[in-house]
Amino acid sequence: MPETLKDHVLDLFSHHKIGTLATVRNNKPYSRFMLFSNEDLILYTATNKHAHKTEDIAENPLVHILLGYERDSSHQHYVEIEGKAEVEESQELRERFWYDSLKPWIASVDDPEYLLLKITPETILYFEKPGDEPKELSF
Repeated sequence: MPETLKDHVLDLFSHHKIGTLATVRNNKPYSRFMLFSNEDLILYTATNKHAHKTEDIAENPLVHILLGYERDSSHQHYVEIEGKAEVEESQELRERFWYDSLKPWIASVDDPEYLLLKITPETILYFEKPGDEPKELSF
């Protein structure tokens, strides 16, 4: 059973892999659904080297992520994450965070177009359930 706020967040990360990633494009927010993996509190998500989000991050690395919440389950907790994104091209991490479900966008783990976005949180707001006041982790 999670004991600290960090434990609650890591537990949420283990149960919720799909969330939204918002970048800034032309001074406006732009969101899309992404598949997230994590190493401790650092999040990783796969993308194509030529995707708009990589261009957005090159211009402005600040991102926002929503992750969690399942209306019809006991998992109503969720997080809002403000962080900085950067491109990660480590072969070891690419292999560790490869999923066959990525094949519609990326041919294989060895595809030269495949890269990861590494998101380092600056603030994580944890909500136990909708309507609750958030608990904050800041870095």
